[in-house]
Amino acid sequence: MDIYWHGQACFEIKTQVDKKKIVIDPYTKDYGLKLPKLEADLLLITHDHKDHNNIRGVSGNPFIINSPGEYEAKGIFIQGINASHGEKRGDVIIYIMDIEGMKVCHLSDIGQELTDEQVEKIGDVDILMIPVGGIYTVDGEGAQKIINQIEPKVIIPMHYQIPGLKLDKKLESVSSFLKTMGHEEIQAESSLKIKKAGLPPETKIVVLKP
Repeated sequence: MDIYWHGQACFEIKTQVDKKKIVIDPYTKDYGLKLPKLEADLLLITHDHKDHNNIRGVSGNPFIINSPGEYEAKGIFIQGINASHGEKRGDVIIYIMDIEGMKVCHLSDIGQELTDEQVEKIGDVDILMIPVGGIYTVDGEGAQKIINQIEPKVIIPMHYQIPGLKLDKKLESVSSFLKTMGHEEIQAESSLKIKKAGLPPETKIVVLKP
């Protein structure tokens, strides 16, 4: 699969075998970022905030998933799990996707450590998309605790401060998260192209360019 990050919690996933396109959490222009032209077969919305729910910004008449449950659409199995965005912000949906033999987990704007029940439902994860910017989600230290709970093979940080992003409060940088994880700066890549056979033997952090 090919994975692209477009800022905040917005990802675009393209399967290599059957050329399906999955888009997660497209945002509106209210936050200083410009959503690229996106077309999808599947559109996943984790919660009803404007930096996550711009359904109209995605073309292609996609199958839309915006609630917890189990789904099989366009040949892809997806599970949505309720989670907390934080005491004052309500719930979000964690999505687990089985794509080309790999398990991809998008944690949305998770605001606290996972419960034992959530960890059990999530299970083994190959690729984890996790917020690290704090304020509205967990910060680097909170992300590290969740990573230790899940133990994924690949970690893709998201929802941190990038040029042009305008929120009420400035998020932490990805550098802060990397430092917490004991890493120096990691060179950002334009996309992650990966097959099951290419998954790393040990946990790897991949930073994507928005």
